Amino acid sequence: MDRYELRRQDYSLSQDQTELQAVYAKFFRTRSPLDVVRRAEDAGFDRDLWEQLCATGASTMALPESVGGDGATLVDLALVAEEFGRMIAPVPWIDHVCATRLSARLGALPSGDELVTGRQVAGLDVRLDAVAGARLIPSGAVADQLLVRDGADIVRLEFDTRPAKVDNIGRLPMAWIDPAAARRTVVGSGPEALAQYEHALDEWRVLMAAALVGLVEETLTVAAEFAKTRYTMGVPISTLQGISHPLANIAIVVQSGRNLARRAAWFLENEPGVQDGLACAAFVFMAEEAAKAATMAVHVQGGLGVSAESASSAYLLRARGWPLAAGDSGASAARVAELFAAHQV
Repeated sequence: MDRYELRRQDYSLSQDQTELQAVYAKFFRTRSPLDVVRRAEDAGFDRDLWEQLCATGASTMALPESVGGDGATLVDLALVAEEFGRMIAPVPWIDHVCATRLSARLGALPSGDELVTGRQVAGLDVRLDAVAGARLIPSGAVADQLLVRDGADIVRLEFDTRPAKVDNIGRLPMAWIDPAAARRTVVGSGPEALAQYEHALDEWRVLMAAALVGLVEETLTVAAEFAKTRYTMGVPISTLQGISHPLANIAIVVQSGRNLARRAAWFLENEPGVQDGLACAAFVFMAEEAAKAATMAVHVQGGLGVSAESASSAYLLRARGWPLAAGDSGASAARVAELFAAHQV
């Protein structure tokens, strides 16, 4: 028996991981209530929340000890991402984590760098397909440094003037970025550097899938609580099959997506190359199911659900908008098929 055989089938959390998730569940619920999220919608970013989050070690935990980090595993980060998504926190934590981890692997993140502590914000182009020229980057309006692919090079971009935010349904700090209009530093070149960038994209997909799991579970909670207190013909609407069965389906999505995201995180961390399609599969599954689940939660609440002040409407926008940061969802689905087909050959 090799040392991973049992762990491949056991994705239960350790006590430390359970405590880690509980700490960040409390943090985001306390520091990122819906009114904070609403106030940050114009900018797509809450600087105070970001500084508070980084003060907890959320930026350093993701990095290796060689650059001043704490060496957290990708499963650990997925637990934090789930709580981040549960409260739809208006900070680009996932982008920052994936970008700084990539910089560290490329040897372009000195120990003590301001990116390590979060005093500066990092981002990256998370589209599946590499594009030339200007491209939309989800954290482009607030990032101090961005990593992008430019041919066979991985380039770090810095700006004298921040690009303008582009309105988007996910309420992300998204901006058009033209690599030719920024200060450029090549941090890696060739097939190995590009492979590391693809690994960073897989990490982003896993963490975004985990965030969508948290988002959907909170959406389910809001809808279920409403259904238990709303009556029709003298009974709670939660007793009606047209309500209870779709809510049960959402609960299945939450558990399935959670298992898939954690499995993908574990394989990507411990056995990269063995299950290449899992990260993309977790992202595609949750991108599709999150939008369905959030839509159903809105329907359960009727007119209240679609009102501007409704929590469900805020979650629906992000369920639809966050996955679009990766570009065409169809391309991601095709990528899953290609990876699993190659694995079967």
